Amino acid sequence: MVFFLLLLVLGIGLETTGTTAQSIGVCYGRVADNLPPANEVIDLLKSNNIKRMRIYDPDEATLQALRGSNIELVIGVPNENIQTIATGVSSASYWVQNYILKYSKDVKFRYIVVGNEINPNDPTSQFILPAMQNINAVLISANLQNKIKVSTAIQLDFLGSSYPPSTGAFSSSSNSYISSIVQFLLQSDAPLLANVYTYFSYISAPKEIELSFALLNSPTVQVNDGEYKYTNLFDATLGALYSALEKVGGANLEVVVSESGWPSDGGVAATVENAQAYYSNLIKHVSNGTPKRPNQELETYLFAMFDENKKGPAKTERHFGLFTPNKQPKYQISGDIGAYTSPKASHMRLVWLCCILFYAAYLPMGFTSHDDTVIIFDFVLTWWCPALGYFAWVICINTLYSMIDLALLMQG
Repeated sequence: MVFFLLLLVLGIGLETTGTTAQSIGVCYGRVADNLPPANEVIDLLKSNNIKRMRIYDPDEATLQALRGSNIELVIGVPNENIQTIATGVSSASYWVQNYILKYSKDVKFRYIVVGNEINPNDPTSQFILPAMQNINAVLISANLQNKIKVSTAIQLDFLGSSYPPSTGAFSSSSNSYISSIVQFLLQSDAPLLANVYTYFSYISAPKEIELSFALLNSPTVQVNDGEYKYTNLFDATLGALYSALEKVGGANLEVVVSESGWPSDGGVAATVENAQAYYSNLIKHVSNGTPKRPNQELETYLFAMFDENKKGPAKTERHFGLFTPNKQPKYQISGDIGAYTSPKASHMRLVWLCCILFYAAYLPMGFTSHDDTVIIFDFVLTWWCPALGYFAWVICINTLYSMIDLALLMQG
């Protein structure tokens, strides 16, 4: 009875923390003619416990499929719509009304991304900030400005200097462009989105950059930059971006990695083994922050959900998918995207309740061997733990079997 009461106390007070993978999302590009329908894509996300996704245009089939899914959405304003939205609030209002407000009751919008990798020399660049301001004004009028943030996604070509990372600075051609955007983001408490690809950096200088440094699996420090020590190119790249932001008044600006990935075919170092290593390492790494911003979980979106057979011109562009178009995982990492999510305490308590009931009912029968009790515990583990995920299963199986041994010891 004492042991039963002890279990009851532990069960009622149990809280599990674990390591969260809520910072990981997936980019859902659709430049292909062989992808599954949107409802199946959302089901695939849910079955892999992927809680965030990015799309590049307001695809209504995807928006419909997302209703009630609880998946947080990053939605893009297509580049070709930006000038129109920038010319007046009425155009911005029409866009927000049709693609945001229409779905906002049961779709969890996180960011609206105005433009993807727009070069400062592109004529469209002059419309980015006005479009962001107009969309944000509409969100304010709908009282959604604290729930949905407006930003833009940049590429790291904006940097004129990046090595060592502490010297990071925006190029002269992009400095004024990005400075005004940074001020808007700070005022609206929104992050800057950045597409970060160590793969392209590596293939541009394979003799100078070690593959392990690009894949995030180098065992040693590769870059000594004053107080900062870099063991991988991902952190070094972000270090340069953070340094550049400091120089334009954005020292406290949050950065979201809106794309990052590695191709599995089509070019130098583009193999399944390298891609699997990169994605696995990245998923585990981003929860730790970077040397310049340590202990700050880094929101990151893996590129991409599927291989896209119409992308190009480089062949590698068609091989960034985590899944094939028939929804099969290309690597043994898809489950890892959500595997570190903490099990809900309420669910864990149900498992503990089963254990308590087991002891209350069966302990008086006088089990005398480990094998006798394992039969009963297998029932509990089989029926309850799969719903909780791998992390909870590991906790339960180790804890429950320890309880078996302790109970047998108490019986003498």
